[in-house]
Amino acid sequence: MWGGALVAVTAVWGATFTLVQEAIAKLPPYSFNAVRFWMAAVALGVVALPRVRGLSRRGWRHGTILGAMLFAGYGFQTVGLQYTLATNAGFVTGMFVVFTPLLAAVVLRRPPSSGAVVGVVLATIGLTLLSLFGSLAGAPGAWFVPRIGDVIIIGCAFAFAGHIVGLGAWSALHDALALTVVQLFVSAVLHGVFAVTFEVGRRPVTWDSSVVMALLVTALLASAAAFWIQTTAQRVIPPTRTAVILTMEPVFAGVFGFLLLGENLTRLGWLGCGLILAGMLVAELRGGAPPPAPPEDQTGSRVGAADALSDR
Repeated sequence: MWGGALVAVTAVWGATFTLVQEAIAKLPPYSFNAVRFWMAAVALGVVALPRVRGLSRRGWRHGTILGAMLFAGYGFQTVGLQYTLATNAGFVTGMFVVFTPLLAAVVLRRPPSSGAVVGVVLATIGLTLLSLFGSLAGAPGAWFVPRIGDVIIIGCAFAFAGHIVGLGAWSALHDALALTVVQLFVSAVLHGVFAVTFEVGRRPVTWDSSVVMALLVTALLASAAAFWIQTTAQRVIPPTRTAVILTMEPVFAGVFGFLLLGENLTRLGWLGCGLILAGMLVAELRGGAPPPAPPEDQTGSRVGAADALSDR
């Protein structure tokens, strides 16, 4: 049941690359994300208000840090989508699966596994092929020119990797629904601050049915519902299996990019996508993130190892 639900979540996330890319041509990226996360926070907060009120001060602190990571991840991703293809954005974002074991190794001061290293090498080669040689078929003049959007979205992958590591260490300490609401709220506030500072009054805004549809899908399905489903699912699905399921997200991004936007990469571009996907699988199946240190309860005693939850 929950495995199928996670696959459905990755399909929704894959489709949002196409929806968001079209929407941010009419609504600036930080403004779009501010509205998206406010809608998601309110929708989920109404249901979870009693749990949010019962969240400890430490829970709010952890939620704030995780929310800041979500803000960074979606900020990099949405801004980067202005300068690259939806297909590229999906596969580059998916590299968080590769970066997670490396970041976890640094945080926990443990050397990365050989599988993680091989995964990084494969994904890096794939990213090079995708960004330098993966332009739309029929446009070879753009070869050897890296897409600035791909470079920006690498920051998104690192931010999501940090979010995974933090959530893996702290999720078992707090109510999952309340912690999710705090993250959405913090991300909404930060995107709102950036929107007011850098976008309001500086670029025309067009509100039409496509923008409204993108906001509804990303806020209610890709944020509120998807985060709750994933957080709940990962209490019963092992982290490695979850990570493998999440590698379907860039595949769906490529499919929807082709069907809805007519994106068609060169052969080298698709080869790069394949290498990135292979790197993700190798990093998880052969390496995987080191298990997080068992969290402490309020009295300072260990309460057992937390699962490495992957929340996008």
